[in-house]
Amino acid sequence: MKISIRKLESELWDSADLLRQGSKLTSNQYCMPVLGLIFLRYAYSRFKRVEAEILKDRPLRNGRVMPVEASDFSAKSALFLPKEAQYEYLVNLPENIASAGLVNKDGHPMNSLGEVVNNAMQLIEEESEQLKGVLPKSYTDFKDDLLAELLRIFNNSALDEVGGDIIGRIYEYFLSKFAPVVASDDGVFFTPKSLVKMIVNILEPKSGVLLDCACGSGGMFVQSGDFVNATGMNANSAMTFYGQEKVEYNAQLCLMNMAVHGLTGVIKSGDEANTFYHDAHNLTGCCDYIMANPPFNVDKVKAESCESAGRLPFGLPSVNKNKEVGNGNYLWISYFYSYLNERGRAGFVMASSATDSQGKDKDIREKLIKTGHVDVMISVGNNFFYTKSLPCSLWFFDKAKSEAIRDKVLFIDARNYYTVVDRTLNEWSEWQLKNLNAIVWLYRGEFDKYRTLLWEYFNYLRGQAEAAENDALKEAVKKESFADIVTALKEVIASLRKVAKTEVESAEKREKKSVQQKYDDKIAYIENMLTVAKEANWLYEKFGDGEYSDVLGLCKVATISEIEEKGWSLTPGAYVGVAPIEDDGVDFAERMAEIHRELLSLQAESNDLMDTISQNMKELGI
Repeated sequence: MKISIRKLESELWDSADLLRQGSKLTSNQYCMPVLGLIFLRYAYSRFKRVEAEILKDRPLRNGRVMPVEASDFSAKSALFLPKEAQYEYLVNLPENIASAGLVNKDGHPMNSLGEVVNNAMQLIEEESEQLKGVLPKSYTDFKDDLLAELLRIFNNSALDEVGGDIIGRIYEYFLSKFAPVVASDDGVFFTPKSLVKMIVNILEPKSGVLLDCACGSGGMFVQSGDFVNATGMNANSAMTFYGQEKVEYNAQLCLMNMAVHGLTGVIKSGDEANTFYHDAHNLTGCCDYIMANPPFNVDKVKAESCESAGRLPFGLPSVNKNKEVGNGNYLWISYFYSYLNERGRAGFVMASSATDSQGKDKDIREKLIKTGHVDVMISVGNNFFYTKSLPCSLWFFDKAKSEAIRDKVLFIDARNYYTVVDRTLNEWSEWQLKNLNAIVWLYRGEFDKYRTLLWEYFNYLRGQAEAAENDALKEAVKKESFADIVTALKEVIASLRKVAKTEVESAEKREKKSVQQKYDDKIAYIENMLTVAKEANWLYEKFGDGEYSDVLGLCKVATISEIEEKGWSLTPGAYVGVAPIEDDGVDFAERMAEIHRELLSLQAESNDLMDTISQNMKELGI
């Protein structure tokens, strides 16, 4: 699915940009309306899912199912779409709008598709207080044929299958194509879903005030809402969401993103939302949770304005002769701490360099560590960001740490722990997120959560084996240990490959491809199980049935006195050490011989294919 998202983005862009090139619209005129159509399409997808849930237990009146109403959707924290704002309605309109006799919400006739889409946006704004004045309404700038083709392009079923912050994800992709300078200016870039989920999972938001004062397209709010809803509570009832975002476009996307996920919040944008100089919501000392991915390494921040704005409990970072803060990282870190109430938790993304920067930064870091409120530090490797390759760190504060860990910090070096999506992008899989979270549970003494995860692994593997109706798989997952399950699954795959080779070789020429595909699908299914089993074994080998211990190269619980000995560094690598190189059990000479045989085989196939093509061309007289 990860690769298909990348493919989908590329296809959407190629199609949409081709249309732009054939129009007289500039990139700026084109950008937000296109993102508005993506919003409409995704909103409709979610609307249909929620509608199906509502209709499932819908009462009858006079033998008929009662029609759904806006109140039914608000009860499920979802955005209600009037018929004229539903994507299916828009994409199926007749070519000649003027002849269709359509009127807008004020009763005036509509003569173009642009007017109809503008009307749809206005109807949605009437359904959502926080969307008023937010949605794009410049669709009359588009010729009807261009707009109709865009509607068709985004009427893609793949958008129904992608969860999470899809608007933000596709938004950044399009923005980076529309205006690369804007996309990377001042260190502003989209927060990858796996980093957001890691922050949410460790903070475990339950109820109270959540602030993201660099909220971008709102991914932190979306994932927090999902987390709270998954516990059986209603996110809008349990949480109050506040956001600040200097860039107006991003704030609009944030409100659109929240609305489509049924979340309400107060988002401020523009100069008053510049967090360096303004506490726009007056939330200092009031927040239960802080989550953010602020722009890194911002320079030329006015020192006097920062000082007068407050929120600097540990003092100003270094100020140059121009009375400017040369690097804003420790301003952000100070703000995040100052926003927390007496039991608050914070989780945020930060440049890796901030964990051991010197000068005034080091003084601030020392004071911060001495509070006992630094909880967890995680190093993240390269290529996690969508448009950047830089590494980063995740910082976590907790003002309500238990006495057992009051003077301790958990360091995790996860730079070598990830899943490769493609050449330029890495992420944590769902199971890797759970494993990293499990280390935090054990550090906090939450052993039951760890053991529940072990059972989740067993149940998943057994469920997959049952679903496949494969006796060899069922036997494989009955093994007592995850290590034995890994070995057994490898044996099943090896055996299946042999069978596949024999079956393909004996199949008729016209059936070879379908036979190969059948076995490829079976092998891919078991390889997915093997990947999960390996993750389970990775965790169990280190922590057994559930007891925290430091693991060389991965994690270390350090006391404040140990941190002082390291010069107040918060770099995980300084504490966890380097893991020994593991023998992967592969015989190098044997593997090289296998590769050589594979290359010879491929070369022979290539020669045969060329001979066939040459013969066909001769027969055609070419």
